[in-house]
Amino acid sequence: MRLKDRVALITGASRGIGAAIALKLAGEGADIAINYANSACRQEAETVKKQIEAFGRKACIFEANVADFNQAAAMTDAVIGEFGKIDILVNNAGINRDNLLVRMKEEDWDAVLGVNLKGVFNVTKAVVKYMMKQRYGRIISISSVVGVAGNAGQVNYAAAKAGILGLTKSVAKEVAGRNITANAIAPGFIRTAMTANLPEKTVAETLKFIPLGRMGEAEDIAKGVLFFASEEADYVTGQTLHIDGGMLM
Repeated sequence: MRLKDRVALITGASRGIGAAIALKLAGEGADIAINYANSACRQEAETVKKQIEAFGRKACIFEANVADFNQAAAMTDAVIGEFGKIDILVNNAGINRDNLLVRMKEEDWDAVLGVNLKGVFNVTKAVVKYMMKQRYGRIISISSVVGVAGNAGQVNYAAAKAGILGLTKSVAKEVAGRNITANAIAPGFIRTAMTANLPEKTVAETLKFIPLGRMGEAEDIAKGVLFFASEEADYVTGQTLHIDGGMLM
Protein backbone atom coordinates (compact mmCIF):
# COMPACT_ATOMS: atom_id res chain seq x y z
CA MET A 1 0.00 0.00 0.00
CA ARG A 2 1.46 3.32 -1.09
CA LEU A 3 -0.23 5.45 1.59
CA LYS A 4 -0.29 3.14 4.59
CA ASP A 5 -1.33 5.03 7.74
CA ARG A 6 -1.28 8.44 6.05
CA VAL A 7 -4.11 10.86 6.85
CA ALA A 8 -5.78 12.74 4.00
CA LEU A 9 -8.19 15.67 4.25
CA ILE A 10 -10.27 15.99 1.09
CA THR A 11 -12.59 18.95 0.58
CA GLY A 12 -15.81 18.43 -1.33
CA ALA A 13 -15.49 14.68 -0.88
CA SER A 14 -19.14 13.67 -0.57
CA ARG A 15 -19.57 12.92 -4.29
CA GLY A 16 -18.08 13.07 -7.76
CA ILE A 17 -14.34 13.57 -8.13
CA GLY A 18 -13.88 14.17 -4.39
CA ALA A 19 -15.52 10.87 -3.47
CA ALA A 20 -13.47 9.02 -6.08
CA ILE A 21 -10.28 10.52 -4.65
CA ALA A 22 -11.29 9.55 -1.12
CA LEU A 23 -11.89 5.94 -2.11
CA LYS A 24 -8.68 5.73 -4.16
CA LEU A 25 -6.51 6.99 -1.28
CA ALA A 26 -8.30 4.79 1.25
CA GLY A 27 -7.71 1.79 -0.98
CA GLU A 28 -3.99 2.54 -0.74
CA GLY A 29 -4.04 2.61 3.06
CA ALA A 30 -4.91 6.20 4.01
CA ASP A 31 -7.37 7.30 6.66
CA ILE A 32 -9.73 9.94 5.31
CA ALA A 33 -11.26 13.18 6.61
CA ILE A 34 -14.28 13.83 4.41
CA ASN A 35 -15.32 17.45 4.08
CA TYR A 36 -18.77 18.40 2.80
CA ALA A 37 -20.38 21.81 2.43
CA ASN A 38 -23.80 21.63 4.08
CA SER A 39 -26.55 19.37 5.38
CA ALA A 40 -27.78 18.65 1.84
CA CYS A 41 -24.58 16.65 1.26
CA ARG A 42 -24.62 14.84 4.61
CA GLN A 43 -26.16 11.59 3.42
CA GLU A 44 -23.73 11.32 0.51
CA ALA A 45 -20.83 11.95 2.89
CA GLU A 46 -22.10 9.16 5.16
CA THR A 47 -22.18 6.80 2.18
CA VAL A 48 -18.56 7.60 1.27
CA LYS A 49 -17.59 7.10 4.92
CA LYS A 50 -19.06 3.59 4.91
CA GLN A 51 -17.30 2.74 1.66
CA ILE A 52 -13.96 3.83 3.13
CA GLU A 53 -14.54 1.83 6.29
CA ALA A 54 -15.14 -1.22 4.09
CA PHE A 55 -11.44 -0.94 3.16
CA GLY A 56 -10.63 -1.24 6.86
CA ARG A 57 -9.59 2.41 7.10
CA LYS A 58 -10.80 5.12 9.46
CA ALA A 59 -13.06 7.85 8.06
CA CYS A 60 -14.71 10.87 9.66
CA ILE A 61 -16.92 13.54 8.14
CA PHE A 62 -16.61 17.28 8.71
CA GLU A 63 -19.16 19.89 7.62
CA ALA A 64 -17.59 23.23 6.66
CA ASN A 65 -17.95 25.90 4.02
CA VAL A 66 -14.35 26.25 2.85
CA ALA A 67 -15.08 29.79 1.63
CA ASP A 68 -15.40 30.82 5.28
CA PHE A 69 -11.95 31.35 6.83
CA ASN A 70 -13.07 30.53 10.36
CA GLN A 71 -14.95 27.39 9.33
CA ALA A 72 -11.94 26.15 7.39
CA ALA A 73 -9.66 26.72 10.38
CA ALA A 74 -12.09 25.06 12.79
CA MET A 75 -12.45 22.06 10.50
CA THR A 76 -8.68 21.67 10.27
CA ASP A 77 -8.32 21.76 14.05
CA ALA A 78 -11.11 19.18 14.34
CA VAL A 79 -9.36 16.86 11.88
CA ILE A 80 -6.11 17.16 13.85
CA GLY A 81 -8.05 16.45 17.04
CA GLU A 82 -9.53 13.31 15.51
CA PHE A 83 -6.55 11.91 13.57
CA GLY A 84 -3.55 13.61 15.20
CA LYS A 85 -2.08 14.78 11.88
CA ILE A 86 -2.78 15.65 8.25
CA ASP A 87 -0.29 14.24 5.74
CA ILE A 88 -2.22 14.93 2.54
CA LEU A 89 -4.52 17.80 1.65
CA VAL A 90 -6.67 17.61 -1.46
CA ASN A 91 -8.34 20.92 -2.33
CA ASN A 92 -11.23 19.65 -4.42
CA ALA A 93 -14.31 21.63 -3.34
CA GLY A 94 -15.78 23.63 -6.20
CA ILE A 95 -18.95 25.16 -7.58
CA ASN A 96 -19.97 26.82 -10.83
CA ARG A 97 -22.29 29.72 -11.63
CA ASP A 98 -21.88 30.01 -15.40
CA ASN A 99 -22.92 32.99 -17.49
CA LEU A 100 -21.52 35.39 -20.04
CA LEU A 101 -19.52 38.25 -18.57
CA VAL A 102 -22.10 40.90 -19.53
CA ARG A 103 -24.84 38.91 -17.77
CA MET A 104 -22.91 37.64 -14.77
CA LYS A 105 -24.08 38.89 -11.39
CA GLU A 106 -21.57 40.07 -8.85
CA GLU A 107 -22.81 37.50 -6.35
CA ASP A 108 -22.11 34.71 -8.85
CA TRP A 109 -18.55 35.96 -9.29
CA ASP A 110 -18.07 36.21 -5.52
CA ALA A 111 -19.57 32.77 -4.83
CA VAL A 112 -17.33 30.94 -7.30
CA LEU A 113 -14.15 32.80 -6.34
CA GLY A 114 -15.05 32.29 -2.68
CA VAL A 115 -15.28 28.50 -2.82
CA ASN A 116 -12.97 27.66 -5.71
CA LEU A 117 -10.04 29.98 -4.93
CA LYS A 118 -10.40 31.53 -1.50
CA GLY A 119 -11.41 28.10 -0.22
CA VAL A 120 -8.06 26.70 -1.38
CA PHE A 121 -6.27 29.57 0.39
CA ASN A 122 -8.30 29.12 3.58
CA VAL A 123 -7.78 25.38 3.97
CA THR A 124 -4.18 25.35 2.78
CA LYS A 125 -3.24 28.13 5.21
CA ALA A 126 -4.88 26.26 8.08
CA VAL A 127 -3.32 22.90 7.21
CA VAL A 128 0.19 23.97 6.24
CA LYS A 129 1.11 25.14 9.74
CA TYR A 130 0.64 21.55 10.97
CA MET A 131 2.53 20.13 8.00
CA MET A 132 5.44 22.49 8.67
CA LYS A 133 5.67 21.30 12.28
CA GLN A 134 5.74 17.65 11.24
CA ARG A 135 8.08 18.46 8.32
CA TYR A 136 5.99 16.53 5.85
CA GLY A 137 3.04 17.24 3.63
CA ARG A 138 1.49 16.71 0.23
CA ILE A 139 -0.88 19.41 -1.06
CA ILE A 140 -2.85 18.65 -4.22
CA SER A 141 -5.32 21.17 -5.63
CA ILE A 142 -7.86 20.50 -8.35
CA SER A 143 -7.76 23.18 -11.04
CA SER A 144 -9.17 22.78 -14.58
CA VAL A 145 -8.26 23.03 -18.25
CA VAL A 146 -10.54 26.07 -18.17
CA GLY A 147 -8.03 27.73 -15.85
CA VAL A 148 -5.38 27.30 -18.54
CA ALA A 149 -7.32 27.94 -21.76
CA GLY A 150 -10.31 29.97 -20.59
CA ASN A 151 -13.89 29.29 -21.65
CA ALA A 152 -16.71 31.55 -22.80
CA GLY A 153 -19.41 31.79 -20.16
CA GLN A 154 -17.09 30.88 -17.31
CA VAL A 155 -15.02 33.97 -16.48
CA ASN A 156 -15.51 33.38 -12.75
CA TYR A 157 -14.71 29.67 -12.88
CA ALA A 158 -11.72 30.19 -15.19
CA ALA A 159 -10.32 32.99 -13.02
CA ALA A 160 -10.58 30.86 -9.89
CA LYS A 161 -9.02 27.79 -11.49
CA ALA A 162 -6.20 29.86 -13.00
CA GLY A 163 -5.61 31.38 -9.58
CA ILE A 164 -5.12 27.91 -8.14
CA LEU A 165 -2.17 27.36 -10.48
CA GLY A 166 -0.38 30.51 -9.32
CA LEU A 167 -1.19 29.79 -5.69
CA THR A 168 0.16 26.25 -6.03
CA LYS A 169 3.50 27.39 -7.47
CA SER A 170 3.93 30.05 -4.81
CA VAL A 171 3.09 27.67 -1.96
CA ALA A 172 5.47 25.08 -3.43
CA LYS A 173 8.34 27.57 -3.24
CA GLU A 174 7.46 28.68 0.29
CA VAL A 175 7.24 25.25 1.93
CA ALA A 176 9.69 23.07 -0.02
CA GLY A 177 12.29 23.42 2.71
CA ARG A 178 9.96 21.61 5.12
CA ASN A 179 9.54 18.55 2.88
CA ILE A 180 6.12 19.69 1.72
CA THR A 181 5.13 19.54 -1.95
CA ALA A 182 2.31 21.40 -3.65
CA ASN A 183 0.95 20.35 -7.04
CA ALA A 184 -2.18 20.83 -9.10
CA ILE A 185 -4.29 18.73 -11.42
CA ALA A 186 -6.14 20.24 -14.38
CA PRO A 187 -9.01 17.92 -15.32
CA GLY A 188 -10.57 18.15 -18.74
CA PHE A 189 -14.07 17.04 -19.69
CA ILE A 190 -14.92 14.67 -16.83
CA ARG A 191 -18.15 12.77 -16.33
CA THR A 192 -19.64 14.27 -13.13
CA ALA A 193 -22.91 15.73 -11.87
CA MET A 194 -21.71 19.07 -13.28
CA THR A 195 -21.50 17.68 -16.82
CA ALA A 196 -24.42 15.24 -16.63
CA ASN A 197 -27.02 17.87 -17.52
CA LEU A 198 -25.22 19.29 -20.55
CA PRO A 199 -27.14 19.09 -23.86
CA GLU A 200 -26.10 16.21 -26.12
CA LYS A 201 -25.07 18.70 -28.81
CA THR A 202 -22.68 20.43 -26.40
CA VAL A 203 -21.14 17.11 -25.39
CA ALA A 204 -20.69 16.05 -29.01
CA GLU A 205 -19.06 19.35 -29.93
CA THR A 206 -16.67 19.18 -26.99
CA LEU A 207 -15.62 15.62 -27.77
CA LYS A 208 -14.38 16.81 -31.17
CA PHE A 209 -11.57 18.65 -29.36
CA ILE A 210 -10.46 15.61 -27.33
CA PRO A 211 -7.98 13.37 -29.20
CA LEU A 212 -8.95 10.33 -27.12
CA GLY A 213 -12.56 10.95 -28.18
CA ARG A 214 -14.30 10.42 -24.85
CA MET A 215 -15.07 11.99 -21.53
CA GLY A 216 -12.81 11.23 -18.62
CA GLU A 217 -13.95 9.56 -15.41
CA ALA A 218 -13.56 10.70 -11.81
CA GLU A 219 -11.29 7.68 -11.34
CA ASP A 220 -8.83 9.20 -13.82
CA ILE A 221 -8.41 12.25 -11.61
CA ALA A 222 -8.12 10.10 -8.49
CA LYS A 223 -5.19 8.25 -10.06
CA GLY A 224 -3.37 11.54 -10.59
CA VAL A 225 -3.96 12.56 -6.98
CA LEU A 226 -2.62 9.22 -5.80
CA PHE A 227 0.58 9.81 -7.77
CA PHE A 228 1.17 13.23 -6.22
CA ALA A 229 0.38 11.87 -2.74
CA SER A 230 2.71 8.89 -3.05
CA GLU A 231 6.47 8.45 -2.71
CA GLU A 232 6.73 8.30 -6.50
CA ALA A 233 6.22 12.08 -6.55
CA ASP A 234 8.61 12.98 -3.71
CA TYR A 235 10.74 15.06 -6.11
CA VAL A 236 7.80 16.74 -7.88
CA THR A 237 6.48 20.11 -6.74
CA GLY A 238 4.92 23.22 -8.26
CA GLN A 239 3.63 21.22 -11.21
CA THR A 240 0.30 20.93 -13.01
CA LEU A 241 -0.78 17.54 -14.34
CA HIS A 242 -3.25 17.76 -17.23
CA ILE A 243 -5.69 14.87 -17.23
CA ASP A 244 -7.78 15.80 -20.24
CA GLY A 245 -7.51 13.17 -22.98
CA GLY A 246 -5.17 15.44 -24.91
CA MET A 247 -7.61 18.35 -24.98
CA LEU A 248 -4.88 20.97 -24.44
CA MET A 249 -2.06 19.12 -26.10
